Amino acid sequence: MPFTKFTNLDFDQIKTSIKDYLRANSDFTDFDFDGSNFSVLIDTLAYNTYITAFNSNMVVNESFIDSATLRENVVSLARNVGYVPRSKTAAKAVISFNVSTTQAAGQAILKAGLVCVGPVDNTDYTFSIPEDVTVNINNNVASFVDLEVSQGIYLTKEFTVDTSLNQRFILNNPNIDTSTIKVMIGSREYKMVDNIISVNKDSEIYLLQEIPDERYELLFGDGIIGKKLSNGDIIKVSYITTDGETGNGPSVFAYAGTIVDSSGVLITPQSGVTVTTTSGAAGGGDIEPIESVKYYAPRVYSSQYRAVTTRDYEALVQQVYAPTESVSVVGGEELDPPQFGKVLISIKPKNGVSISDFHKNQILNDLKQYTVSGITQEIIDLKLLYVEIDSDVFYDSSRTNSVSDLKTRVSSALETYSKTVDLNKFGGRFKYSKVLQIIDGVDNSITSNITRVRMRRNMNCILNTFAQYELCFGNKFYKRIDGYNIKSTGFRVADDPGSTVFFVDVPSADSDIGILSIVKPTLDPDTFEVVKKSIGIVDYKKGEVIVNTINIISTDLDNGVIEIQAYPDSNDVIGLKDLYLVFDTSKSTINMVKDTIASGEQISGVNFPVRSSYSNGKLTR
Repeated sequence: MPFTKFTNLDFDQIKTSIKDYLRANSDFTDFDFDGSNFSVLIDTLAYNTYITAFNSNMVVNESFIDSATLRENVVSLARNVGYVPRSKTAAKAVISFNVSTTQAAGQAILKAGLVCVGPVDNTDYTFSIPEDVTVNINNNVASFVDLEVSQGIYLTKEFTVDTSLNQRFILNNPNIDTSTIKVMIGSREYKMVDNIISVNKDSEIYLLQEIPDERYELLFGDGIIGKKLSNGDIIKVSYITTDGETGNGPSVFAYAGTIVDSSGVLITPQSGVTVTTTSGAAGGGDIEPIESVKYYAPRVYSSQYRAVTTRDYEALVQQVYAPTESVSVVGGEELDPPQFGKVLISIKPKNGVSISDFHKNQILNDLKQYTVSGITQEIIDLKLLYVEIDSDVFYDSSRTNSVSDLKTRVSSALETYSKTVDLNKFGGRFKYSKVLQIIDGVDNSITSNITRVRMRRNMNCILNTFAQYELCFGNKFYKRIDGYNIKSTGFRVADDPGSTVFFVDVPSADSDIGILSIVKPTLDPDTFEVVKKSIGIVDYKKGEVIVNTINIISTDLDNGVIEIQAYPDSNDVIGLKDLYLVFDTSKSTINMVKDTIASGEQISGVNFPVRSSYSNGKLTR
């Protein structure tokens, strides 16, 4: 009398299966399983079966990297494909300072460890260096120029090798920035490797792996792969423990270092030490979350630690630059015109929208070990494609007490959507139908909405300089034959410095190319005076705005920015190639409109406020 169902995990289903099994047994014919004490035993059996089935299911789930939920299991499975999750990453700053000494010449050695302290939000963060820095003393002054300091505390740990034991070399601090680890055995420095392709029996190397509780273990060679340790060897490990992402931000520093001369004698500064900041602390990141490990472990494995395809670059950039939020890689063959042998990399950091030149060079240097000969990498500045909406939200006044509260709830719902996985990434997609559904679903008093979508790119101008500009939106423009499809914020040009001018377009009737001109307002708000005609072109099909040589001397917006606006031909907007898509709710407009029909004020609907989805709006932005 076997069970007929083997996959039931629900308690009631298991209980029913046990009863069915017993009823099929002739010894329990016509037995009342629910009305007797025997039901307690059945409940106990069902409960035990349920718990066993649940635990078995969880164990099986933890055996696969895509379904595992415990970090130690995810890390262990990633280890099987040679992937080491990113540790915490120390924020780095570049500083310079001079120290006056009593010595006219010689050497000054800035000792590894604490160098300076920088405050953020009433919290002082320490900044250290992982190894000594030596400079020459000239005319009683030791100058430390463009010194890179890492946020955190410098620590050391020693191990004595005992070959009679099954010895493990574990660093117990979970906040280590593994890039700062330095391993010395005697006078020899051992180097960390992430693959063993070029390792032989004499290679002085070590491997690193994450173990439970976010700690790290050092692994050394066995005499076949890597040099084997000898009994009695002293392993000295130094590293920096860091606060990770919270250490970003300090830009003003106070000196707190220790300097000695070549004989080890302490050098006391003869006057106050002023620290000059070249670049503030940035680039700090927390330990890699398990979702990221699940995503990148198989991709790094597939790349085989070489950068050939765009997928390879995407995975490796995440490895070498921890604060990466999203990355786009475009091969030169995809460009127009093609640039063979070139790879363009665009990175959106977790904090801010730009990466310093220092970090760009650091990323490129780290990528060199993976790149193929003859391929040139270039990190380009982030290109943001903003999506805005202008929505007329119709409401039934009889179903709401506060229109302002209703508007606030609509704005809050859109703000929540703006932070979803659909957006805020390269290849992100603004989904028009979803936005309409979100607005309508805020409250049952909302009867409908008419929503218009617009795109925006910011043109960063080089003021008081003749320059050319090209803005790619990556989405086809909606084209009205009467023009004014392209709108801009105000600016001033050298040709007419006293007037605020704008960009406008005039499309060709039989072409996807329009003429871009500069105009200024007249007394009539619906007309403009042309300041300069044919200053550029608009390609409606490609979604491009090209501005010919122009000398812009100032802009209405700060930092020399001109906002360029266009309406998309499709209400679904996609961030293609190197465009990072952002839904900008701060510059979107929500207009609450009373639905006079639903409210019962206009049964016939004669005076119903009709709105259009294709309104061209104002002539300028």
